[in-house]
Amino acid sequence: MANIKDIARVAGVSVATVSRALSTPSMVRPTTIERIEAAIADLNYQPNHMAAGLRRQRSDNVLVVVPSIYNPFTSAFVEGIENVARTSRMRVLLGITEGDRDALNTYTAMIAGKQADGMILLESNLPDILINPPAKGTLPPIVSACEYPLDHALPRVKIDNHEASALVVSHLAGLGHRRIAAVTGPIDLVMSQDRLAGYRLGLARAGIEFDPQLVHEGDFTLQSGYDAMVRLLDAGTPFTAVACSNDEMALGAMSALRARGLSVPDDVSVAGFDDLRFGAYASPPLTTVHSPTVEIGEAAMRLMLDALLPADRQPPAREVILPHRLIVRESTARVPARVVAGT
Repeated sequence: MANIKDIARVAGVSVATVSRALSTPSMVRPTTIERIEAAIADLNYQPNHMAAGLRRQRSDNVLVVVPSIYNPFTSAFVEGIENVARTSRMRVLLGITEGDRDALNTYTAMIAGKQADGMILLESNLPDILINPPAKGTLPPIVSACEYPLDHALPRVKIDNHEASALVVSHLAGLGHRRIAAVTGPIDLVMSQDRLAGYRLGLARAGIEFDPQLVHEGDFTLQSGYDAMVRLLDAGTPFTAVACSNDEMALGAMSALRARGLSVPDDVSVAGFDDLRFGAYASPPLTTVHSPTVEIGEAAMRLMLDALLPADRQPPAREVILPHRLIVRESTARVPARVVAGT
């Protein structure tokens, strides 16, 4: 059976370089990594992760903690994490909290128990160890993605939600819409607050007065988008367009409009956020903000690899902001001749 010496010989590198590539690949040049990976494939080398972990006090596992698995955003995010973890010889463990803080604390305890080396949070809650940090000792490696705590300097990755939401409103205003409604995510989430602030920023840039009656809260699900649209229509406040804080709520809103006999975009223009794969196949195809979900997962995993470096080589906690762009499809059009006032 092949060993590290065989890998080094075939790859034309030292044993120390192979060992470093397997344990901390970020310290090895990409071209060298490629040669070592080719040698591993040729020799069908199977590293003993458990034994290596015991020697280095590492499990080579990273926990990814999410509130739910039902949102398509989550699967794309985890796909990105797995892309980087696989090439770094790390294994991904998935934890689902359903909003339960006790579950989150249980997952965090796995790091202290050496079952995982660090944790990536796609989660609004914070583990107790961050809320009440120990007087002595170090905090476990934690990276936050998309939903981030304002009062903790964790490494984190996101998009510019302010500008992205403002971009949607600017697009709708450019089509002549002046009565633009909003369906937000849960308003206690920082991400939802950011997107609502961006909506207000877009209105201000277009010279449109903010009307709180046009803002309704959802929870990022299809049903909440449907329900929010029903509330908008029943309220009787005129509007001709709606900006939703994710694609699922946008599709729910479109369904509610159809149920009331209204057409998208002939009666109401609808825009979403995230650019999930099914949006392009909606009827009509959904205008949305492209959020690079897979790339967000990849960036979060790279931040985790940085956090797992020895303390004297760890870069300072930093924020990665990835680019967004507007995807214009058939769900938005110029303002209709009549104004929707509810039916």
